[in-house]
Amino acid sequence: MSRQQQDCLCSAGKTTTSAECLNRDIPTVDTAGDTKPGILFLFGIFTLKFAIGIICPEFFGQATGRIHQAMVTSLNEDNESVTVEWIENGDTKGKEIDLESIFSLNPDLAPDEDIEPGPETLPPPASSSKVNKIVKDVDATNPNYEIMCMIRDFRGSLDYRPLTTADPIDEHRICVCVRKRPLNKKETLMKDLDVITIPSKDVVMVHEPKQKVDLTRYLENQTFRFDYAFDDTAPNEMVYRFTARPLVETIFERGMATCFAYGQTGSGKTHTMGGDFAGKNQDCSKGIYALAARDVFLMLKKPNYKKLELQVYATFFEIYSGKVFDLLNRKTKLRVLEDGKQQVQVVGLQEREVKCVEDVLKLIEVGNSCRTSGQTSANAHSSRSHAVFQIILRRKGKLHGKFSLIDLAGNERGADTSSADRQTRLEGAEINKSLLALKECIRALGRNKPHTPFRASKLTQVLRDSFIGENSRTCMIATISPGMASCENTLNTLRYANRVKELTVDPSTAGDIRSIIHHAPNQMDDLDTQWGVGSSPQRDDLKLLCEQNEEEVSPQLFTFHEAVSQMVEMEEQVVEDHRTVFQESIRWLEVEKLLLEMTEEVDYDVDSYATQLEAILEQKIDILTELRDKVKSFRAALQEEEQASKQINPKRPRAL
Repeated sequence: MSRQQQDCLCSAGKTTTSAECLNRDIPTVDTAGDTKPGILFLFGIFTLKFAIGIICPEFFGQATGRIHQAMVTSLNEDNESVTVEWIENGDTKGKEIDLESIFSLNPDLAPDEDIEPGPETLPPPASSSKVNKIVKDVDATNPNYEIMCMIRDFRGSLDYRPLTTADPIDEHRICVCVRKRPLNKKETLMKDLDVITIPSKDVVMVHEPKQKVDLTRYLENQTFRFDYAFDDTAPNEMVYRFTARPLVETIFERGMATCFAYGQTGSGKTHTMGGDFAGKNQDCSKGIYALAARDVFLMLKKPNYKKLELQVYATFFEIYSGKVFDLLNRKTKLRVLEDGKQQVQVVGLQEREVKCVEDVLKLIEVGNSCRTSGQTSANAHSSRSHAVFQIILRRKGKLHGKFSLIDLAGNERGADTSSADRQTRLEGAEINKSLLALKECIRALGRNKPHTPFRASKLTQVLRDSFIGENSRTCMIATISPGMASCENTLNTLRYANRVKELTVDPSTAGDIRSIIHHAPNQMDDLDTQWGVGSSPQRDDLKLLCEQNEEEVSPQLFTFHEAVSQMVEMEEQVVEDHRTVFQESIRWLEVEKLLLEMTEEVDYDVDSYATQLEAILEQKIDILTELRDKVKSFRAALQEEEQASKQINPKRPRAL
């Protein structure tokens, strides 16, 4: 018997009893005659170890046509046969059968004919036999070996048809796609498992490990469908081809386009938008920012657009904890205001004119170098803010089109609303709120709803013009990590992306939000009259946002968001009033200096001096008292926010 034939018949470790054999779904063969008996094998492969005496279920048919259960008891190399035994009427019977008959009836067990190892040469590790195919690339030392085998077996049953550059690019007003990254070095060293499978161009499957009450482990395979799905081999150029590239022409047709990268920290958002990383250095030329800029300058050379004499500008800013900072102007803090026409203006934001792709790359490098980031368990340079890069077309100074490319902060940070550190809480609250608002604004765009809750967050407020009008298009790239350790965050990312694409209207949700959401009165309500924020558009949009996401936002979480929003508004007013008092103090100093100089004169007017000094002091007292009262209220708001954070009981999003 050849060594390869032994491979097909030998296995050791765990054995299968006769009772276990009876419980299996085994096909049967009924043959007549003793010269060529029928026998059918079904092997349970456990480990690759050569040993004699593996118990294997089989059927042995005699001339009577009756089917008997039998098992292999020995292998005979001399005459290339096996000995089988079975029980009949309480007696144990046996017979020797040649391998040729076995393999003719069981072609799946037969070795491949084209591989004939030499008599002294062992077969290669990746043998083409059935046994080796099954156990290929399986690390038996992995602590999750059992789950690994389940995933391997499941994948073996799939028909793979991944996305290719030959596939057509469909037109979408709202395009939602998913990109999977490869396992990184840290995950590989920790022997983390890849639990994400992308079998076709629009399907993503998550193999979530579960455990029964009796501690039996099993897989829960969840399937999601999107416009496009990119596996871990797809480069940035391919992702750009199907996502952001179709949007470039929109801005030349006087439209607004937005492209978002969304996902947990370390899932590849900044890599997708900004370019490849080599340590801490980033190759900006391979990111979607630069690829979009390249196509913009190519489009400018086309005859139908060249005659428009369009100029290209770029802005780059970040939104961190509800505040806007200009990344192209030494991170200057900016104010976001609405003008009389309800147009949102980012006051002081610098627009830099760019003439070529190289100019854009320089701006991206400058902006990325000062973007707010921090170290997390998932990423050594994790982005803690939303970065917004905009390519703006102007014709004779007037806005012609705008392409906004947004690298969102890690979505898992939105869960940090109950942290002991206030700054971490504010980060989490703003990220949580802005992602909910972004989802609802995109959904409102798809449904052509009359009202978009863009004032609910600073991110959607500055992007307001991208969510209105018939010529607005949006693309979201949801980036996911493949590791089993990231499974929960990956599922949250996919559910969020799935909700974005959901465009059905539920009539039962249409109504006045103020009649639906109720919360206990708190100290913030007492400040509404003094601060004038009780019925602000921001607060109304926040209420609407929370109602539309009642499965994800508990009443306690809504109260916390409300407290944070009012606290942020109060902070802006306190800082602005303080700045006004400071400038007024400079004027007071000038007046007081003149008054003191007047007293040095021999015959100065004492009445005039006293009158002017008293007026200055009264003005100081009034202004400083008002500022002091606002600071006291602001401190009370800080305490209210801290108390609200301790009572948060967020609802988990339902599985879709």
